[in-house]
Amino acid sequence: MSFSRRVFLALTLATAGLMGVAQAAPRKDLTLAIPLEPPHLDPTAGAAAAIGGVVYANVIESLTRIDGAGQPKPSLAESWTISPDGKVYTFALRKGVQFHDGSAFTAETVKFNLDRARAADSTNPQKPLFEPIDTVEIVDPATVKVTLKRPTGLFLFNMGQPAAAMLTPGAVGDAKTKPVGTGPFKFEKWSKGASVDLVRNPGYWGPASKLDKVSIKIIGDASAAFAALMAGDIDAYPNFPAAEQLDQFRADPRFKVVVGNTEGETILAMNNGRKPWDDVRVRRAVSMAVDRKSVIDGAMYGLAKPIGSHFPPQDAGYVDLTGKYPFDVAKAQALLKEAGVAPGTKLRLVLPPPEYARKSGEIIASQLKKVGLEAEIVPMEWAQWLSDVFKGKNFDMTIISHVEPLDLDIYARDDYYFDYKSPAYKALYAEIAATTDTAKRIELYGKAQQMLAEDAVNVWLYVLPKFGVWNAKLKGLWENMPIPVNDVTQASWDE
Repeated sequence: MSFSRRVFLALTLATAGLMGVAQAAPRKDLTLAIPLEPPHLDPTAGAAAAIGGVVYANVIESLTRIDGAGQPKPSLAESWTISPDGKVYTFALRKGVQFHDGSAFTAETVKFNLDRARAADSTNPQKPLFEPIDTVEIVDPATVKVTLKRPTGLFLFNMGQPAAAMLTPGAVGDAKTKPVGTGPFKFEKWSKGASVDLVRNPGYWGPASKLDKVSIKIIGDASAAFAALMAGDIDAYPNFPAAEQLDQFRADPRFKVVVGNTEGETILAMNNGRKPWDDVRVRRAVSMAVDRKSVIDGAMYGLAKPIGSHFPPQDAGYVDLTGKYPFDVAKAQALLKEAGVAPGTKLRLVLPPPEYARKSGEIIASQLKKVGLEAEIVPMEWAQWLSDVFKGKNFDMTIISHVEPLDLDIYARDDYYFDYKSPAYKALYAEIAATTDTAKRIELYGKAQQMLAEDAVNVWLYVLPKFGVWNAKLKGLWENMPIPVNDVTQASWDE
């Protein structure tokens, strides 16, 4: 072999060796952050979206599963049949599925969970979703027949929501602090105020995760979130809280920025059961006192889509009602005077921790002052907001995003926190719930939006956008958020 060929061969081998070093194995861990700490970890026992945001699909699964496009897909039920009258669903369950504690998932598990969710003493936060169920029958260990009282168009979708999670009966009592599910990750530990850690489930029934460990940190402060991403302390913030910092991430090749949609109708909620907000004239006046565009520009840097009723623009059936109550200080003042509300009337504007609520609240308080309403801003931590506002109704107004999908049903609930009571709306929603024809249901969605806007139940501000910021080498996170979860089951690193 000539000298020149020996040199060429040596260089080739050396280069190959260097390439081997460069092509290291992809990472197997992921650290992401969320803005709010869940009050506990059982989605069948609490309304906070942060609960499902941690455990849904990752740790705990349901009969069906809502995918990134917002469609129900097979999960613990691998298939199903529906009777011609739309009232009987027969679910074929996956065989051989085990919970993380080794107990078996069977038809008995399904019956236990569905009966528990719809029981008279149920504390399920979405109990109305289970009300249409008449009976749950075990056909065999891998088959369940669910008979409904009436056709329910969204039944498969509802069975995929976090509140429909399948829990093992033996661990239900500890689910708030030690959730046991069937998902691709096991719960490892919860460091209160800091993080929730998950580890890969080696016995998972489906495709194995490419991650061995996921740490979900709680970072509510926008400045702290920005610093953590920049320092590499976290890999992703799927719902970043500060729109004004996105351009800095866009300019940095280490990051990917994705602005997507959520189902989060952000509202200025009014306590319809408390004077003077029980008067529709007052609620309409408040609607005209709020300059929605200024709120979006000031709090969301112009990146949010305005809404005029409780429905996001990206969903089929949306009706644009943003012009129903145009910003008009003079008309708002006249309506308040007609309703007997004196200038200088005081109110409590309770604001939970998220940045969108705090920033929007400051702007709205100054707008209300121009029509004679003096808003006292009352900041609250999340747990206190859930207790005082959501449960106790101790508020005049509050700002919150309702992130659950297709949640027009909340206005038909008898004791919901903003205390709207309308027999006409309840009848309309009952018709929506019983409608299996898609075109008809979309038409009824429009009627529901118009009725809510006419009653000015709340001031609908905008749909909360999803500001995703994550490491540019990370793949598999949701770009949109059709349900309020952080599904990391498909997450992986570039190899």
